[in-house]
Amino acid sequence: MVSDVKIDVRNLSVWFGSNHVLKNIKIGFRPNAVTAVMGPSGCGKTTLIRAINRLNELIIGSRTTGEIYIDKEDIYSKETSVFELRRRVGMVFQKPNPFPISIYDNVAFGPRIHGVSDDKELQGIVERSLKEAALWDEVHDRLQDSALDLSGGQQQRLIIARALSVDPEIILMDEPCSALDPMATSKIEALMRKLAEKYTVIIVTHNMQQAARVSDYTVFMYVGEVVEYGITKNVFENPQNELTEKYITGEFG
Repeated sequence: MVSDVKIDVRNLSVWFGSNHVLKNIKIGFRPNAVTAVMGPSGCGKTTLIRAINRLNELIIGSRTTGEIYIDKEDIYSKETSVFELRRRVGMVFQKPNPFPISIYDNVAFGPRIHGVSDDKELQGIVERSLKEAALWDEVHDRLQDSALDLSGGQQQRLIIARALSVDPEIILMDEPCSALDPMATSKIEALMRKLAEKYTVIIVTHNMQQAARVSDYTVFMYVGEVVEYGITKNVFENPQNELTEKYITGEFG
């Protein structure tokens, strides 16, 4: 096992029914870095990151083989608590999905599920999480307002705060800016860079410019396989695979 990785994916294959979506993936994601996963639609990007917190198994007819280790622990082992795994591995989806409750209660939701009931402790967690998500200054005086009253960009940062509230180690983001305007996108991108100081961040993106701007490492996928993986600057400026070069130069996508 590679020692300088947080997530070690070995021979991972995923099927949905008879559709072989991921094919024998081998990759190691490094800690305290932003890794962008890019490639054309349908290449398996989202399925790959959903495998890291076992969300694919919620889909009827799915089947997964291979192994994924987080800090040398096999997350597909029978001994693994999926509840605890999804605390350690937070997920931010394409479309912001705040609960129709207050801003405060959105962030406090996870800690409460995990047994935190002390009001002072919850207040501290909510404030810390909103600060880490770069949202505190905008909402600190209206925490009891509905989360649905926030703008799209604010809602997405609230979702990030909600993920951070349970003290995860890994943040997965599936096209987190695709529904946002350029200004909101800029804030989320700056936040990704900041989060990588403390967390392992993996983002799925169709946006090559975004991958180039925010990521330390880039994975290029095609029809369920990892074609290329390396330091972002190297992948974009000196791709080692002809398919990668064609994708980056816009010959297909």
